[in-house]
Amino acid sequence: MCGLAGAIQLNIRDDKWRDNLKKMASAIRHRGPDDEGVWFDSQAGIGLAHTRLSIIDLSVHGHQPMNSVSDRFIIAFNGEVYNFSSIKEELRGSGIEWRGHSDTEVILAAIEAWGLVVALKKFVGMFAIALWDRKEKVLSLVRDRLGIKPLYYGWVDGALLFGSELKALKAHPDFGPAIDRNSLALFLRHNYIPAPYSIYKGIYKLKPGHILNINQGKHLSQDSVNSICYWDARSIAESGQANLFEGSEEEASLELEKIIMESIGLRMIADVPLGAFLSGGVDSSTVVALMQAQSNRPVKTFTIGFSEQDYNEAEHAKAVAKHLGTDHTELYVTPNEALSVIPRLPYIFDEPFSDSSQIPTLLVSELTRKHVTVSLSGDGGDELFSGYGRYAATQRIWTKIGWMPGWFAHAIATLLTHTPSWMLDVIPRHVIQKISGYGRAGSASDKLKKLAELLEAHQLVNLYRAMISHWKNPQKIVIGGIEPPTVFTSNNSMANLSDAVSRMMLLDTISYLPDDILTKVDRASMSIGLEARVPLLDHRVVEFAWKLPLSMKVGGGVEKRVLKNVLYRHVPKKLLDRPKMGFGVPINLWLRGPLKDWAENLLDESSLKEQGYFEPGPIRQKWKEHLSGNHDWHYYLWDVLMFQAWLAEQ
Repeated sequence: MCGLAGAIQLNIRDDKWRDNLKKMASAIRHRGPDDEGVWFDSQAGIGLAHTRLSIIDLSVHGHQPMNSVSDRFIIAFNGEVYNFSSIKEELRGSGIEWRGHSDTEVILAAIEAWGLVVALKKFVGMFAIALWDRKEKVLSLVRDRLGIKPLYYGWVDGALLFGSELKALKAHPDFGPAIDRNSLALFLRHNYIPAPYSIYKGIYKLKPGHILNINQGKHLSQDSVNSICYWDARSIAESGQANLFEGSEEEASLELEKIIMESIGLRMIADVPLGAFLSGGVDSSTVVALMQAQSNRPVKTFTIGFSEQDYNEAEHAKAVAKHLGTDHTELYVTPNEALSVIPRLPYIFDEPFSDSSQIPTLLVSELTRKHVTVSLSGDGGDELFSGYGRYAATQRIWTKIGWMPGWFAHAIATLLTHTPSWMLDVIPRHVIQKISGYGRAGSASDKLKKLAELLEAHQLVNLYRAMISHWKNPQKIVIGGIEPPTVFTSNNSMANLSDAVSRMMLLDTISYLPDDILTKVDRASMSIGLEARVPLLDHRVVEFAWKLPLSMKVGGGVEKRVLKNVLYRHVPKKLLDRPKMGFGVPINLWLRGPLKDWAENLLDESSLKEQGYFEPGPIRQKWKEHLSGNHDWHYYLWDVLMFQAWLAEQ
């Protein structure tokens, strides 16, 4: 695992090229502490930089940027192509004299032999690639199918800058874009900034499964750029559901186990120590079980625990580890240790990011890195196999409100919004549960206020957007911010799928998964030089999952049915048969306790006014209500606090 950076920029001296590229590489050295390299062609106006975390071929033959055998292509590559050995075998007879045994060398040879698009479709892996074609004078930026590895790009003062993290772009001396208030509005809604947007104007995230080709000419502009989609999750979902698996659920689970087993086997190939995160939930337990099934020694597994039982899965993970016979390491984290992470978050995540599970993810990554360099993770199971309770909750609520005429729903929403909370709180809890169907936690007024927000949705996709949103109308909070279109608001992103749950799963797969979950795992792990591999997001697992009928994923009150069938062949059901827990920390309680003064300083009304990004009134109101203990607004407040903390570091 590595980091890449670079630029297309005309009329720059050689010494400037070298200095600028070294600055960009140094900014992301944490992603690749083992080696660093730069390459540039000042006449062509192109430069690449690379930092290397050595995983396969630890020798100098894995050094990047790397030239192809013919010298036509130069590559800076972040990630892994796990099936490089089989591709190398396929290239046998082509007369290639291999210099080492890195996957980077095989990638270049495959591109020379078959062309970029054909080669990409053969690759099994996670990757971000910057490829310079000397012959055609074209730079190609590539991101893997699911968006596991990040890649930013954008125009700054006549130059095109790109890199694995915003840090690399910001290290370039010409960088100076303004904060994008429209992206800030999206951030308050989602707790992340969805692709293709970033927190800066003119700087973008390359979408998963896309190639960005930049034709180098005398005048560099957005007109010289074209984008190609080589793998599309929406098309995969539609094709899979149109060609459903015809076997039984048992046959489906056997086939799924075979595919995941192969995926994990490929991801266990490394020239450095390897282990796995183990939370004790279905996804990570499945990954560890199938790792152990094909390992001749105990797999190293890692878990962190908390003293707060509502947030502690360590005992469950320990039980699974004991049953499987892994070499298990656990660490119970004190509140002070967890809180000490918070000041580092703005630097690690580069742009505002407020999924609070970033804290335990960073802690478990740090624990794991003390023992291994590569760790497998169970991310992706919820999106592929319907593991989120919000899918069923959205359907229940839509059943209750979907019949209402728009004017009627709006009238009820207005009534609930303007009714004092103390009046709503006297309504019995069982009545509220029946009316709203909106979970068990929270006061009556909180639940009914949330229901009021949901009543304004006139389509199921709008309801789901409201269900997963934090600030429901962020344009009223961000001064001058207007939400740009996303997959949740564009009709072009709506897939032709027969059921609502599948549509929600797809929306999560193309937005929440890459922009929240995978961003969190990548930044947390790479901040300390740990490579995290995600076998459930092998594209072949994804493609098979979409061929399964929904009834094999969720039914009879059971989520992730077919995946659980795989797991139960290795781990007794009794060790996993419990309600799903999120990977979180008690931010709601900390904001009323040890984080109170820190938060008060960041939410100071005069500071908010002076900075000019937020309307202070609604934020201060929620802060007061949260401190009173009568309401839990920690999701809303954590969004604002993470932006404020990030802004303070700029």
